[in-house]
Amino acid sequence: MSQRLSIKYDSKPSYDILISHTFKELADELSVLATTGKKICVVTDSNVSPLYGDEIELLLQDRCAATARFVFPAGEEQKTLQTVKDLYGFLISENFDRHDMLVALGGGVVGDLTGYVAATYLRGIDFIQVPTTLLSQSDSSIGGKTGVDFDGYKNMVGAFYMPKLVYINVSTLHTLPDRQYFSGFAEVMKHGLIKDGLFYEWLLEKMYEICEKDTDTLEEMIARSCSIKKLIVEKDPLEKGERALLNFGHTIGHAIEKASGFQLHHGECVALGSVAAAYISWKHEWLSMDEYYEIRDMFVPFHLPITIEHINPQEILLLTKSDKKKEGNNLKFILLKKVGKAVIDRNVTDEDIINALNEIHYIEDNN
Repeated sequence: MSQRLSIKYDSKPSYDILISHTFKELADELSVLATTGKKICVVTDSNVSPLYGDEIELLLQDRCAATARFVFPAGEEQKTLQTVKDLYGFLISENFDRHDMLVALGGGVVGDLTGYVAATYLRGIDFIQVPTTLLSQSDSSIGGKTGVDFDGYKNMVGAFYMPKLVYINVSTLHTLPDRQYFSGFAEVMKHGLIKDGLFYEWLLEKMYEICEKDTDTLEEMIARSCSIKKLIVEKDPLEKGERALLNFGHTIGHAIEKASGFQLHHGECVALGSVAAAYISWKHEWLSMDEYYEIRDMFVPFHLPITIEHINPQEILLLTKSDKKKEGNNLKFILLKKVGKAVIDRNVTDEDIINALNEIHYIEDNN
């Protein structure tokens, strides 16, 4: 049984999120979007295309004028302006005009890059999100943030541009490698920590079912996670206030991700950044010591790291200074007043960050 959420801005419907177990309803959704006379380009990567590319194109054929497929190599390192340029060239060669449409089929990299191209090709072309990873289904496909990395800095080039539809087929998570699956879970956990303590508790109660990828549990988990993000982005679509709470764990996480040369997955870095932010929250006397240690330890059963070797805390600190969420000389750091209630703090010091990095920095004792 599918579930539907509607995103609204200024009290007006903007787009729907449909959560299903199959792709079967996608064709009907496209009919609602009046795609019959449009050309549709499926943008995907080399991992996802062999799994779902043919199925999606077959579903689209009776709902549009023509289909095309653009496939780029999988990986965060491909989320660049060069790939954007390649996609522009492909769309021009296939005679796509501003009345046509893009379909982002894949994870966060595919969705972010496709959305950015949609926002900028011919000053704007429609697109829909068909996310296939837990990270993209629960977080990145929702809210209209698009963009690419620049010289290794995360999402430095981008735009706010809303999709016409987000279509989530939770069964795609069964083909997702475990490391990617659990990486995506860090964003789900984040939603509970910043906005819904009851959801956080539910995640811990459903630990076994989540780890086993029970389909009904996945559908409920993603629906609840999407509902939290929906409430936040509806209030603040362009991140002028409350939406910044969604960056919990990301300031230090993005810095670790860059320092690792993107060898660590995004969610793994978010988990490390979340532990660091929870540590600072404890030291600011907002969380109790027991609450901090529970948050830290609860990432472990979901196969997410809480410590890291081979980092230079001073280097990570320096990288946080280039974070795009910086205001002047101050970072907008997201901390926890309690589980389920996050706040924006502009007074986190370099010493706070270094202490938090030392907390998550694992140094092997050779004695």
